[in-house]
Amino acid sequence: MFKLFKKQKTEIVSPAAGVLNPITKVPDQAFASKMMGDGFIVTPETGDIFSPVDGTVAMIFPTGHALGLRCSDGTELLIHIGVDTVALNGEGFEKVVSEGQNVKKGDLIARFDLEGVKAKVPSTDIIIVFTSGEACEVLKEGKRVAAGEAEIVEYKKQ
Repeated sequence: MFKLFKKQKTEIVSPAAGVLNPITKVPDQAFASKMMGDGFIVTPETGDIFSPVDGTVAMIFPTGHALGLRCSDGTELLIHIGVDTVALNGEGFEKVVSEGQNVKKGDLIARFDLEGVKAKVPSTDIIIVFTSGEACEVLKEGKRVAAGEAEIVEYKKQ
């Protein structure tokens, strides 16, 4: 009976098809040092990015290279496409969702020109940061994951 009143923890799924790793492996010191929060990365196979959670689009960077999601359990995620991509001023990025829009796991939320962006930046890793203070454990480190694949990470409030 009391489970009815307990908040369900948000399930996280892979935002893209590619290779999964801890955030410490991204070639950017600010992210790798967890300065902005713990998280994980997916080295993508395509330029399609899908929502890893059910939630609301809290913000979208004007350049389209990053967006924030807020979940009903209080979990907040930053999804950052690539390293040093802000310098591209939006070139190669397509906004697919709007601020305030509700999204479900697996909904297309962003698209980018993978090959075009890859030629101009150090990395096209999809960086997922828990900006609400959670610790993250990657369950399938170094393994290929499908877009929407579940049971890729565990997280908890620190």
